Amino acid sequence: MDPVMQNISIWISAMRLRTLPLSISGIILASCLAHYNGVFQWDIFVLAIFTTLSFQILSNLANDYGDGVKGTDNDERVGPERAIQSGKISPEELFNAIKINVLISIGLACLLIFKAFGVKYFFLTLIFFGLGIISIVAAIRYTVGGKAYGYKGLGDIFVFIFFGLVSVIGCYVLYAKTIDHVTLLPAITIGLLSTAVLNLNNMRDRIPDEKSNKITLAVKLGEKKGIIYHNALVIIAIVLSGLFGILYYTSPFNLIFVLAYIPLIIHLRKVNTVKDPKLLDPELKKLALTTVLLAVLMGVGHLL
Repeated sequence: MDPVMQNISIWISAMRLRTLPLSISGIILASCLAHYNGVFQWDIFVLAIFTTLSFQILSNLANDYGDGVKGTDNDERVGPERAIQSGKISPEELFNAIKINVLISIGLACLLIFKAFGVKYFFLTLIFFGLGIISIVAAIRYTVGGKAYGYKGLGDIFVFIFFGLVSVIGCYVLYAKTIDHVTLLPAITIGLLSTAVLNLNNMRDRIPDEKSNKITLAVKLGEKKGIIYHNALVIIAIVLSGLFGILYYTSPFNLIFVLAYIPLIIHLRKVNTVKDPKLLDPELKKLALTTVLLAVLMGVGHLL
């Protein structure tokens, strides 16, 4: 392979493209809800997508850096080989990339906030600027630093807040300039399933994480309670999404999202029967894509 193309391939791998669809699922759902209520704007949608992707890529790079320099990503790790772990990208190179990504994320966030609120909604501008800064800090501090919250079992809470509540409710406010009750159940649903994706990742890496002193919630709970917790996340998400469909029912097409329950149920059966943590890795992609599917179908179904 050409050296330039090989270098690009390494950096693309470090960005973990398979995580990106999940990060924008809440944006897509919120945008559909906004469209139904007549407040959707294409320019806000495009900027929200790019801003969210930049935050997710920042989180992925920072995660690789934090786990890499701490030695958490080692030969005992079950998942895909990471950039620093492989030796293909040095910690210094990755740290510089993180700094560049921070600047990109700030720039995109400022453009998005200005486009959504301008000077007319000054209070909302301040709130969302604060949310943007908090999002950047949270993306970095998940694994970076001596007080990384991902090493203290707090990652699940942050994923629920940012992938669920902030993503869906926050994005809707960008359009409507106000909070609407219609966003609450979808936000919790996507937040729970996104947390389930993180939990599945941590269940897969539970044993090497514990040896590396990365105390995730999966490590704290152990194998059996971790599976119970995972079941609860997915089942509650199914119940709440179903409740959303009932409460806002206007047409049978609204309930098209129940099709996503099929892969979710199959996923739970797999998780409850698997014995080797390595076999959980393929389920990560399935659960993430199913979450995206559910978000899209909930949004589109609401429009039908």
